[in-house]
Amino acid sequence: MTGSEDRAQDATQDGTPHDRRIGRRGLLVTGAATELTLGTVSFANAAPGGGGGGDTTRVVTGTLPPGAPDFVYLPVEVPRGVRELAVSYTYEKVTVPAGTQNNALDIGVFDERGTELGGRGFRGWSGGARTEFFIRADAATPGYIPGPVRAGTWHIALGPYTVAPQGLPYTVTITLKYGERGSTPSPMYPPTRAKGRGRAWYRGDCHLHSWYSDGKRTPAEIAGLARAAGLDFINTSEHNTHSSHSAWEGLWGDDLLILTGEEITTRNGHVLALGTDPGTFVDWRYRARDNRFGHFAREIRRAGGLVVPAHPHATCVGCNWKFGFGEADAVEVWNGPYTPDDEVTLQEWDNTLAVAARSGGRWTPAMGNSDAHRDPDRIGGPQTVVLADDLSREAIQAGLKAGRSYVAESSAVSLSFGVSGGRGGHAGIGGRLRAAPDEPVTVRLDVTGAAGCTVSFVTDQGTLFTSALPGSGAGGVSWRTTPSYATYVRAELRHAPMTPGLPGPLAAFTNPVFLGE
Repeated sequence: MTGSEDRAQDATQDGTPHDRRIGRRGLLVTGAATELTLGTVSFANAAPGGGGGGDTTRVVTGTLPPGAPDFVYLPVEVPRGVRELAVSYTYEKVTVPAGTQNNALDIGVFDERGTELGGRGFRGWSGGARTEFFIRADAATPGYIPGPVRAGTWHIALGPYTVAPQGLPYTVTITLKYGERGSTPSPMYPPTRAKGRGRAWYRGDCHLHSWYSDGKRTPAEIAGLARAAGLDFINTSEHNTHSSHSAWEGLWGDDLLILTGEEITTRNGHVLALGTDPGTFVDWRYRARDNRFGHFAREIRRAGGLVVPAHPHATCVGCNWKFGFGEADAVEVWNGPYTPDDEVTLQEWDNTLAVAARSGGRWTPAMGNSDAHRDPDRIGGPQTVVLADDLSREAIQAGLKAGRSYVAESSAVSLSFGVSGGRGGHAGIGGRLRAAPDEPVTVRLDVTGAAGCTVSFVTDQGTLFTSALPGSGAGGVSWRTTPSYATYVRAELRHAPMTPGLPGPLAAFTNPVFLGE
């Protein structure tokens, strides 16, 4: 970190400051331009005498230059007898030229078990959502993991998300509070099964944020809004932390299955770990160029989860998906209110269907989620409707992975879509109708709750059939084709165009039905 300067101040109980300059010799590069370790902050001999309580504080200041590594670690030597670790930080926004990103600095912490990739020492992450946090045995700030503050070298993790040309000045304040540790409660996790309705269509939203990351809603508020939106299941997906997995006690029920997961938020895109074992943490500290995503995709699957790239063409910094779709079990095609980046993702996904149909290879199902953070974000807008054998983690995941699902803007929209052949065969969403190349087949869509919408049947050749629904938004449409003319077909429901010459926003769309031997 050429040109950076750090100071540590010991703010003792009598208020007397002691300056300690951390020079360049105190900096240790620990990775190939992706991480860096600062000089150690020591609390040696700082504990109050007599075994009683008390606080001791250190203050570290510095400036990160443009081109700073993705992660900067501040080691903190924690002595014995600490009851609580409390950290706060600030950084400066500066004046930047038009079109230039200003400073943004994330924060988290790893305990004495270290910062090695894989997260053995992970104790929490709040990104840029909070300016302070605490950890103690019996409680922690949302986003952080309760547990004893054991002696050893902890690491405060700074993530310079964007750095202005003038650099990023920061101040980190570390306070140790001494005394009896207390006990850590055993976590209570959601069950993996709800009562359900047997084999049925279940509605879910698998991309949601509470105050355990950068959302503003409590888990209780989310559960209430999920039920009001007509959802049968949800998936927790906090940014880079599993701390909310034990926060849903009393909120699940026969009518609501709560899956646990994470939104793994890298510098080259975000991916949902959908339905992992409760308590599972998945690391995010890598870029596409590091060639590590395959390893962590396997970690997600080993923990019982699905790998779902989120909002692949979102316009926020670091949100575009750069890892490819080879490891994806599904892809989030529609994220929140329908916008042009969703349309780009939809068309990109449709192109992959044409490749799969031509090669006979594996195809990647689509899903949609709200990515709701706060009011007025609408939970369940959109939602994925999946055909599953029951309302359980295993059954829901199986339906999603098989593509037996469609995406709707709300629970008001319901549809039935399938293809039948002249020899009595039938295939529904996500399936294949076995038919000879020139055998006539009938495509049928029945829909309710789509007032003012138009139906389109999309194939590998493009949109080959369009029909307006009745004013009530309920009706059925049919179209005849052959497998030689359309190797797959899927349905779209769209509102009227908002811009002449461009397609209107989606009200719903289905995964495909494939045609042919």
